[in-house]
Amino acid sequence: MADNRKARHDYFVLEAMETGIELVGTEVKSIRTGSVNLKDSWVDVVNGELMVLGMHISPYEKGNIFNRDPVRPRRLLAHKKEIRRLAAQVKQNGLTLVPLKLYFKGSRVKVEVGLCKGKKLYDKRATAAQKDAKRDIDRAMKSHSVG
Repeated sequence: MADNRKARHDYFVLEAMETGIELVGTEVKSIRTGSVNLKDSWVDVVNGELMVLGMHISPYEKGNIFNRDPVRPRRLLAHKKEIRRLAAQVKQNGLTLVPLKLYFKGSRVKVEVGLCKGKKLYDKRATAAQKDAKRDIDRAMKSHSVG
C-alpha cells in the first residue's frame, strides 16, 4: 500500500524484517484507500517496544468520532528477542530503524522495517552514477538487438 523510496535513497538497508502494527479500524480503512505516508517516519525502541513515529495515516472520511490523530505513535509487533537485538544494534553501531514498506498480508497490515546505515553525499552520487550507467548499457543493448 505504501513504499518508502526516500529511505532506500538516504540509507543502506543492511537487514529487513516484517512486523505487525497495532491499528484501529478507521486507520485500516484509510490504509486500504491508500492514504498513508511513510516519507518522514522512523522506528524507535521505547520501553522495550518498537514504536513507529512520524507515519501519517490520513483520517478516514466516514470515520467521524472514531478517527485518531494522523501522526500518533503506533506500536509495532515483534518478538522481544528481536526487539532487544535491534535495540542493541542501533545503540552500538549507530544504525537507524526505518519503515520501508507497508502492505497487507491477508487481512493484516504488515510493516517492513529496515536496519539502515546513513548514506553520505558521495554514496548517493555513486548510486546515481551506477543507475545511469546501467540505463545507458540497457539502452545500447536494446538498440543493437532491434537494428
